[in-house]
Amino acid sequence: MSQETIVAPAAVIAEDERKAERTDRIVGLVQRQGALAVLIVVVIIAAAAFPNFRSFDNTATILVTAAPPALIALGMTFVIITGGIDLSVGSLYVLGGVVSAYASQWGLLPAFLAPLAVCGLIGVMNGLLIAYTRMAPFIVTLAALLGARGLMRALSSEGSKTYLVENDAFRSFGTGSFLGLGYPVWLVVIMFALGMVLLSRTRFGHSVYAVGGSEDAASLMGVAVRRTKVWVYVMSGLLAGLAGAINAAKLGSGVTVLGTGMELDAIAAVVIGGTLLTGGAGTIAGTIAGVLLLGVIQNMINQVGNVPSSYQQVISGAFLAVVVVAQTYLVKLRRQT
Repeated sequence: MSQETIVAPAAVIAEDERKAERTDRIVGLVQRQGALAVLIVVVIIAAAAFPNFRSFDNTATILVTAAPPALIALGMTFVIITGGIDLSVGSLYVLGGVVSAYASQWGLLPAFLAPLAVCGLIGVMNGLLIAYTRMAPFIVTLAALLGARGLMRALSSEGSKTYLVENDAFRSFGTGSFLGLGYPVWLVVIMFALGMVLLSRTRFGHSVYAVGGSEDAASLMGVAVRRTKVWVYVMSGLLAGLAGAINAAKLGSGVTVLGTGMELDAIAAVVIGGTLLTGGAGTIAGTIAGVLLLGVIQNMINQVGNVPSSYQQVISGAFLAVVVVAQTYLVKLRRQT
C-alpha cells in the first residue's frame, strides 16, 4: 500500500472535522445571537415604515413598558437554564404591586422591601419543594400561581379594593426620568448588568449551567445542586416582586387585574433569546434581545392602529412557535456535528 493511499484518507478526515467544527460554531452563534439579528432587522423595517417609531419618545416608551417584563424574564432565565420553569411569576407580579402600594403608606423603603419579602418567601417555598422533594417545577409553581393570586385577592377584598400609592418619593420613582429615560429603565439596566456578571463570571453562574446540563454530573463535580435550585427560584420571586413594585409606582396604585399571562410572556422572551427549555444553555444578553423584540413587535402593531390587542398575543405566540421549532432543529444539527 502506497504512502499516498494512507495520507489521503487522513487528510479527508481532518477536513471533515474542520467542516464539522465550523458548522457547530455557526449553529451555536445563530442559536445565541439569532434574536439580536432579528431585532435589528425588525427595528430597521419599523423605522422605515413608521416615522413615529424613530422618535426618542417612542423609544423611551418601549423601554419603560418593557421594564417590568424584563425583570421577570431575567429571573426566568436563571430558572430555565437549570432546566426548571416558574409559572408563578405573573401572580407574584400583581401580588407585589398590591403589597407595594399598600406598604407605601409607611414610606419609600417599605414600598420596595415589602413585596420583595412576600414574593421572595414564596420563591423560597417553590425552591425548597422542587429541590428537596423532587416535585415537578410545573406542579409546584402552578400551585404557587394559584396561591399568590388568592393572597392578592384576599388583600384587595376579592379585587374590589385598589390601594393607592401614598408616598410621593415612590410615585416619583415610577414617573421620573434621567437623561430622558424613566428611572425603572435604569434600574433594569443595573439588574441586567449584575445578572450578566453573576451568570458568566461567578461560581454560582457556573453551577446554574452545570445543573441544567446534567444534575448527576454536576453533583459528581461537587456542585450544590439543591442549593442552586433554591436560589434561582428565590431570585425569580424577588425579581417578580420588584417588577410589581415599579409598576405600582408607575401607575400610582396596586392594580389587581394585571399579571395574567405574564409568565408566558417571560418564557417567550427567554426562549426567543436563545435559552433552551431543556436547560444548560442561555445568556442574559439573549434575554435582553428577546424582551426588546417582543416590545418592538407590540409597538409596531400599535403604530398600525385599530388592531385588537388580542392579535398581539396571536403574533407573539406564532413567533414563539417558530423560534422553538428553529431551536429544536439547531440542537439536532449540533448533535449531528
